[in-house]
Amino acid sequence: MRPLTYIAGRGRYRIFCRVFATREGYIVHLMGGTRPHVGAVALGLPRPSLKGNHLSATTSVLTLLGHKDDELARPAAATLAAGLNAPVVVVAGVHIDGASPEELARLEINTRRAVVGIIKVLHRVPQNPGSAT
Repeated sequence: MRPLTYIAGRGRYRIFCRVFATREGYIVHLMGGTRPHVGAVALGLPRPSLKGNHLSATTSVLTLLGHKDDELARPAAATLAAGLNAPVVVVAGVHIDGASPEELARLEINTRRAVVGIIKVLHRVPQNPGSAT
């Protein structure tokens, strides 16, 4: 499977969600804003939900000093791991200099849109991570 990219938002609020399938799961890059970078890494592992009959995920996060990208990486890894029923590593780096709370909210919304969009795309792809080479 070739890498897939889903884009949400426009201009400085654009988020790129690029996914690479592996035999063991997925590697996801979340980049955007005016200066894409590496700010946080999250690992999401699917598990049965503690509330109900659906999948949830456990996440672990590493954040670079001075960055807040864990606020995007953690929910993205949890949503992707549960939505794809596979381990997911998310590398997140989204930045806008001097971003206002409203701008940060727009980036979060676009990140959620990109994550949900890529899950929908991957559910349409007839190949799963176990068969990727």
